[in-house]
Amino acid sequence: MTCRKYRKGAALLLSMIVLAVLSAWAASIYSMSGANLQLAENQRKADHARASAESGLEIIRYWLSCIAIAGDTPPNQRFPLIASNFESAAYNTCGIMPSHDSSSMTVPDITLNSAMGQNFCAQIIPLPTSTDPNTLQVDVIGVCGSVMKTLRVNYNFGTRRHLAFDYGVATKGPLNLAGNILLEGANVSVESDVYIVSENELLALSIIGNSQIAGDVHIANPLGTVDLQGGQASIGGETVPEAYDHVFTGAPPTEFPVPNPGYFESYATNIVDSSTDTTSDATFENIRIVAGTNPAFTGNVTLNGVVFIEVPNVVTFAGDVTMTGIIAGDGNVEDDSATNQIDFQGNVYSSSVSELPAEEQFAGLHDETGTFALAPGFHLSFGGNFGILNGVIAGNGIELSGNAGGTVNGSVINYADTAMSLSGNNNLCFNRSGTTEIPAGFIPEIVLNYEPTSYAEPAL
Repeated sequence: MTCRKYRKGAALLLSMIVLAVLSAWAASIYSMSGANLQLAENQRKADHARASAESGLEIIRYWLSCIAIAGDTPPNQRFPLIASNFESAAYNTCGIMPSHDSSSMTVPDITLNSAMGQNFCAQIIPLPTSTDPNTLQVDVIGVCGSVMKTLRVNYNFGTRRHLAFDYGVATKGPLNLAGNILLEGANVSVESDVYIVSENELLALSIIGNSQIAGDVHIANPLGTVDLQGGQASIGGETVPEAYDHVFTGAPPTEFPVPNPGYFESYATNIVDSSTDTTSDATFENIRIVAGTNPAFTGNVTLNGVVFIEVPNVVTFAGDVTMTGIIAGDGNVEDDSATNQIDFQGNVYSSSVSELPAEEQFAGLHDETGTFALAPGFHLSFGGNFGILNGVIAGNGIELSGNAGGTVNGSVINYADTAMSLSGNNNLCFNRSGTTEIPAGFIPEIVLNYEPTSYAEPAL
């Protein structure tokens, strides 16, 4: 029998080696877990910082969307005016008061989640004039704890096309149709859509007789009503009761364009006053009708260029009018008194200013298209026919009677809170095809448009 000899302590040594390996492995796992945990925490903070910056971008986008300034604001005054409006928007919506100087706007730290240390701040600067004078650069810094993330976007200056031009008729007061009236579109029925505010009158639209509106009717007053009388009275091509399906009350507010008749004043160099003979057939070019003249053009007249009418005045065209130009009444857009009037009793034959002769007195006027009559504070009435009126008709109180009618290359805009009336046997055909530019003499609003392609993550 063979006896084996065992070395004492071998098992202990082996156990210690295994324990050491396991301890080292555990330490390695612990260290790796701690590093991964730290990486995860840093990533979490980075994600929250980005989310804070994204939230800041959306908040600032909303504030900037509230800003609109007059298009005639001089370039060097735009940024201060935008900054002032931006501060008002921020304070009115969130109680936040940004600050600005001549070169930048600053949004202070705004807390989003105090428990997680989330906030954002922002700086808005106009890009240098030599680079792009019509751009604002927005840098938003999102923060979560000690981690920051910066996002940058640009906003370009643009003009907002007033929605009133998207209707055949846009009136602040009610609309009354009596007789055989037809409002239609030259190309599609939507060109004859009607927008009515009627803030002070519940009866927003009255149709008596066989009058028809080919398009739809949008009424801003949510309580506004429509009265259709007559077997053939129709809206949207349908009679009662289906006609009411084309009436939409509580329509979104539509902005009416700001008229600026003074824009044309410099062209009106030839004076018409009480000494001017207006009783004979005559041709007038770039005239200024002096306040209080109250002329009656009893002959057939040709009007070329600008007819600028001071207030007060009642101007009557008893004969036929052949016009290649623009009528500008220098009244108050808040004046609904009908003290000032422009009355076309005869036929009107209209051509665009682009067809004026290439003569010195019309220099610069050929491009001022899209407007036939811009007369805030004036009541405009038409009693005769017109083949085509080459542009928008705008005034405080508009009336068509008798057999007046024709094609309007644009819209009819009534600034008055009083009713706009169409009576007799007149048709209005609206041709708004291709009218993408704001008509001459209306002040466009400057707005800020977000430029998606400018999105960046600069390292600041």
